[in-house]
Amino acid sequence: MKSTYAPLFETFLLKSGVELKNRIVMAPMTNFSSNDDGTVADAEVGYYARRAEGVAAVITACTYVTPNGKGFPGEFGADRDEMIPSLARLASAIQEKGAKAILQIFHGGRMVPSNLVDGDVVSASSVPAEAEGSAVPRELSAAEVENIIAAFGETTRRAIEAGYDGVEIHGANGYLIQQFFSPHSNRRTDKWGERLAFPLAVVDAVKQAAASADRPFAVGYRFSPEEPETPGITMADTLELIDALKEKDLDYLHVSLMEFWSQPRRGVDDTRPRLEIIKERAGNAIPVIGVGSIYTADDAMKALGTGVDLLAIGRGLIIEPDWVQKVENGEEETIAVKIDKNEQEKLVVPDPLWNAIVNTPGWFPGV
Repeated sequence: MKSTYAPLFETFLLKSGVELKNRIVMAPMTNFSSNDDGTVADAEVGYYARRAEGVAAVITACTYVTPNGKGFPGEFGADRDEMIPSLARLASAIQEKGAKAILQIFHGGRMVPSNLVDGDVVSASSVPAEAEGSAVPRELSAAEVENIIAAFGETTRRAIEAGYDGVEIHGANGYLIQQFFSPHSNRRTDKWGERLAFPLAVVDAVKQAAASADRPFAVGYRFSPEEPETPGITMADTLELIDALKEKDLDYLHVSLMEFWSQPRRGVDDTRPRLEIIKERAGNAIPVIGVGSIYTADDAMKALGTGVDLLAIGRGLIIEPDWVQKVENGEEETIAVKIDKNEQEKLVVPDPLWNAIVNTPGWFPGV
């Protein structure tokens, strides 16, 4: 490898004791490809295994912790013990290629398609998302809130039993954890109306379950730094969230962004990229994973130069499954940076995800 790129291949030790062999992880991306019964499909196993050889860790697509949290057709489940063999199959496929396996856990809240949950769409409050056609959710009772928190802990236990190296709490992209944190979707007047209460309670439940692992087991937290809605989450809110999460002894924070260099909308008088602001606030207390439109080795080095500790690559690894190996072998000039619409089989991408890619202009370079 060229010495320029050596920093990408430095090892990194998480607080839990999980050691990452380099600074690159596979970002979580929904693939819509699981079996109808919620088990992991052969096509998914092949898709992850194809990309697991070079990266330090694979963060899976999100899996639901309760049946009414299922956010997508073709999403695999982790809501009951019967799913442990399915979960284990995916973990071992990733680990056999040399990467750590991190299970992303979530509840979709008001963002779930009504037909996937028999019409029982739930959220912090009965406030629909602003997207056209969004269902009006049912406000969760206090007891149901407690049950969902417990379900995050139970799913963490299943991840441990299935052999994963960690879990990532999905508090981003408008799903239930974010709905409790957002002033747009949380209008409650009980104790869960305090917007940090639910996210922190989920973290506590997950951390408590993770403590039972007989091996190093990582817990990360993903968040979206801002919302476009008014009222909505601002960068000022997110800095408060970071301050609270810093106290929870997490292994990392993972920022959900389409563009690494995107700037704040509101909430701070600062024109630096959001990720620079976030890393500054996190300081040395908690590692930060940066993400967003990283396609070349030079993109990665520029991003690492902001001080973020780790980089997640999503679309880039779908376009170029051998991304890490090519940089390591001094072949970074041959990294593909646009999707080749004729190479689905070679790229090992399941049909539902492939159809989404080629039919969504602007999502992937080359489409």
